[in-house]
This record gives sequence, structure tokens and C-alpha cells, in this order.
Amino acid sequence: MVELGNMTGDALLQHLQQTCVQEGISDIHTAPEKNAVRLEVRRHGMLEKLADISHKTYEDYVRRIKFAAKLKLNITNVPQDGQYTFDSTDRTVNVRVATLPSRFGEKITLRLLDPKRGIIPLEELGFPKEIHEAMHKTAHMANGLFLVTGPTGSGKTTTLYALLSTLVGKARNIITLEDPIEYELEGIVQSQVDHAHDYTFASGLRSILRHDPDVVLVGEIRDLETAQTAIDASLTGHMVLSTLHTNSAAEAIPRLLSMGVSPYTFAPALRAILAQRLVRTLSEECRREGATCDPAENTSYAGRMAIPELLILNAELREMILMNDTADALVTKAKASGYRTMQEWGKLLVEAGITTQTEVDRVTAQ
Repeated sequence: MVELGNMTGDALLQHLQQTCVQEGISDIHTAPEKNAVRLEVRRHGMLEKLADISHKTYEDYVRRIKFAAKLKLNITNVPQDGQYTFDSTDRTVNVRVATLPSRFGEKITLRLLDPKRGIIPLEELGFPKEIHEAMHKTAHMANGLFLVTGPTGSGKTTTLYALLSTLVGKARNIITLEDPIEYELEGIVQSQVDHAHDYTFASGLRSILRHDPDVVLVGEIRDLETAQTAIDASLTGHMVLSTLHTNSAAEAIPRLLSMGVSPYTFAPALRAILAQRLVRTLSEECRREGATCDPAENTSYAGRMAIPELLILNAELREMILMNDTADALVTKAKASGYRTMQEWGKLLVEAGITTQTEVDRVTAQ
């Protein structure tokens, strides 16, 4: 990147937007401090410092973003969320904006949703063959609930859209409910929640079910009402795909219980739970025989791939859910049928020279 310290706020924003699109950077972060503002970006999941900029430049930068995102310019003491778009060569990029009051000024974070990075075919996500085939088989079932779990930035949406793309053109009515719509996919109907008008995941899902869908994607299950509606839909002839924020596949079970969902309703509905993380892969140079690369150096890595764990619900596991067995007990039983954890899949990648144990430990640490 060029010298950023002397740019105007508008020039800084324009430069960051275009450069980040070109270099595949997903997020732009700021951290206001006493004497300057730290400017950082997230590349391949890791935060990198770009520069320190003056508070004067930063104030201009924030005003420009707030104006574009239609946020209140004079409100600095409460968080605000919004979005805007900008044009970059051959496509339009959507930007999600979030502000947060802090001691030395508003922190502002931008997430770039680049449609060109868009939908990756399922077979190109890097999942092991047996995981890929099991996911494909599950998504093509006539009904049931398929959950993808993991923290923000773990690739859940990318995986769900890869699954959806295998269903398009199969004489299925596919409808999504998202917040926001991150990718555009032809052959389906996409709807975005609008909390300002009380169009939530729960109310939106109820409306979608009146349109005779075969497959429904719900961006996230956040509460009991959404969970129960999704489960009811999956029990009445619909395939429902959605996400949860849990550390592992098995932990989705106690998460649903904590929401207040009865095991007698979700146990028969669940088809599979996929947990995943994105691990950085070693560069071609570092993979060469005899190469010595420092796993602590960002330059040792190039790109990312998913490491998964897929829990397929069979009759035994459903019975254990009804008996209120623990997540650990479910994992122990599943391992008897060949289930592997993310750590175990990650170890195989390390042995194949694709990534490092340091990197696997970083993304799978709980």
C-alpha cells in the first residue's frame, strides 16, 4: 500500500476500497488511540496493521463513510449499523458498516462483500471427499434441518451457498432469508430481513412457508421463535439450511436446548450438523521439499481452506439426544462410525504439508 498518512479522508477511503478488492481483503478496521488512529485490515483471517493516521484525517474518513451509509453524522455516543455500495472495475461491492463509541473516538469497521469472490462450487471448498459427499447427499434430502456452525468469518455462508448451488435447477422452489444478502444466485428467490419494519428471521420464515418452498435457507437461528419455526418447517416437508454460533458440531445440541427447544421436536428434524473453521494454507514455496518457513510469519501462507467436522444424525444419536446425553457422549458414539473432529482433520492437513500445526491450533482453540 502507498503512504496513507497524508491523504484526505475521502481519498483514503477510495484507496482502501479499491486496494482491498484487488488484494482480497475482507475487513477494514480502525482503533482510535490518544495520539493517532490505528488502521488495520483482515487478510486471510489475520489482522494486519497498515498505518497510523491523524485524528483529523480520521474524522473526515468517518464522515464520508457515515454519509455513504446514511448514518447519523452527529451521533457518536451509540453504535450504528448501515451499508453502502461502491463500483470497482467490473462489479459493485457491498460494504457493511458498524460504528462503536470508544474512549478516543468512534471505532468504525467495514466488511467488504465482493460478489466476484462469490459462490465457490462445493467440490472446490477443499472438504475431504467423504465430507463433501455426505453434505451433498444430506442437502438433497426431501426434508430435514441441516445446520452449519462456527464463529463469524468461518465461511458458513460460503458453504451454504455452495450447497444451494447444487440444488438450483432441480425442480425445487428455493427461498432464502438473509441479513444481509451476501451473494447473488440465479434460480432462487432471496429476501433480506428488515428489523426497522419488524421483518425478522422468525416473521420472514413464517411468510416464506406460505410460498410452498422446497428448500429454505435461514441466515441464522438466533432465538426460540426462529428455531421452532425452522424445525416445524423441516418436519413438514421442507429442507431447511441454517447457521448457529457454536464451537463444535455437537455443541449445537445444547445450544438448541438452551434456547428452549424441546429435544422431542428437533431430534427427529436434524439431518446433519457441520462445524468448520478456515485455516491458512502454506504458500507453494513453503510446501517445497526442504523449504524452511516460519509459521509465525504471514508471508508463509497463501489462501485459506475449510477444516470441517460433520455430525450425521442417526437413530442412535437421536435416542441419545432424547435421553439428554452430553455433547461429549455424542461425539464418542459418533467416532465409532468414523466421525472426526476439526482437530483430527487438521492434523491430516499438517501431515500432507498443506498447513501447520500452529495454524490448526490457532483456529480450533476453544
